[in-house]
Amino acid sequence: MATITSAGVGSGLDLESIIQATVNAEDLPRMKRFEESKTRFSVQLSGLGAVKSTLSAFQDIIKKLADPANFSKRSNTITQPASGDLISVASNSSATPGNFNIKVNQLAQGSRATTNAAFTAPTDVVSAAGGKLTIAAGTKSFEVDVAAGATLEEVRAAINDSADNFGVSVNIINTGGATPEAKLVISSNVSGTGNDLTITNDNAELDNISTTAFGGGAGGLTIAVADQARDAIIEVDGIAVSSETNIFKDAVQDLTITAKKVSEGTETAKLTVDYDKTGVEKLIDEFIAAFNNAVGTIEYHTKAGAALYGDSAMRGLKNQLINTLSTSVSGAGGFETLFDVGIGLTKAGKLEKSTLVRSVNEALTSDYADVGKLFSGETGLAKTFESFLESHLETEGSFKFREESLNKSLRQIEDDKASHDYRMTQLEAGLRAKYASLDVLIASMKSSGSYITQQLASLPGFTSSKK
Repeated sequence: MATITSAGVGSGLDLESIIQATVNAEDLPRMKRFEESKTRFSVQLSGLGAVKSTLSAFQDIIKKLADPANFSKRSNTITQPASGDLISVASNSSATPGNFNIKVNQLAQGSRATTNAAFTAPTDVVSAAGGKLTIAAGTKSFEVDVAAGATLEEVRAAINDSADNFGVSVNIINTGGATPEAKLVISSNVSGTGNDLTITNDNAELDNISTTAFGGGAGGLTIAVADQARDAIIEVDGIAVSSETNIFKDAVQDLTITAKKVSEGTETAKLTVDYDKTGVEKLIDEFIAAFNNAVGTIEYHTKAGAALYGDSAMRGLKNQLINTLSTSVSGAGGFETLFDVGIGLTKAGKLEKSTLVRSVNEALTSDYADVGKLFSGETGLAKTFESFLESHLETEGSFKFREESLNKSLRQIEDDKASHDYRMTQLEAGLRAKYASLDVLIASMKSSGSYITQQLASLPGFTSSKK
């Protein structure tokens, strides 16, 4: 406390120590109780937060288990040949499990047209008057204006830079040698048999850079057999399938197969489509770990000497978690409870994989869909856990109520401490006022005593005894 005066100066008594001892006797025990209460509530709040955190992590796993989509995924296992990857595969949730041998006979390609010996250099003028080219492949087309006096290089730039270009690229190949040639090479990315490039014009001067002449017949651009647009062709278990692109959608129903390279000889890629048992088993492992972590955290914070020791709400929460595991589920085939799919409960209340009835892998192999229903069905285990956890963790849940109560208690302690400090200040001030009067009284008496002694000393025959 702040020192207001220096008591005892007048009387010579150690009044400061008396005042401080009196204040401390009132102040220190109460402050100790405040700090003990503050520590107790803070530790409880911390323990509560730890339990809530592990339950939130458990809730995240439960939400995944409650989602039927996580039980409808497929896994695609591809064994590629030694020469390299032939295919890639994607499947949807309706794909039927099965095994397939896939051979790639041909990759899809777009067409390529090349000019004949009409130009010697990129600067050669294509047309004195200019005109318009119409470039098409399959169902796509666009037009390009050729300016009067445009050179081969300028035509190349006009086509490549056209805002409507759907996938046509133009290059010039200069042959060099004694009789140099500048060949215009036009390539299209539109693949598929019958989707060859067609380039027509509205001015015969542009015939040399067209596949069809203005008056009909062949133009100066030709497409070699090897450069024609073509389909991709694969064999699925010996059955030939073609596609305009390298992507085969539903060649095998609900699968999308992408051809990546042509098979060497008779080599094939072996494809196995199956339920995503590995993904689901991993999710079940996460469920077991998250449940055990939640139960273990509750046990840790409720053991003797811990923050939540003796907390009946925490004990009840743990029992509810364990009891929910025994929820009976209908509509999941031969699986009525969690313990029917290869999961057991130890005496300590922890989950573990068990093979007493069957293993988790065996359950997934024999009745994959029913395992999904056990967890994610309308009356499934995950749905039950979802409702239970929401009642504790959501905005108006039990944890929110407990946290608010503890925080309110901590705020009340701070208010009580402030009130107590004020009372101690008043107590000290009162003591100082009382002892100040005593100090003055004793000082006055000492002064009067000295005066009387002096007066007596001046009387005849008065002697002062000295030791």
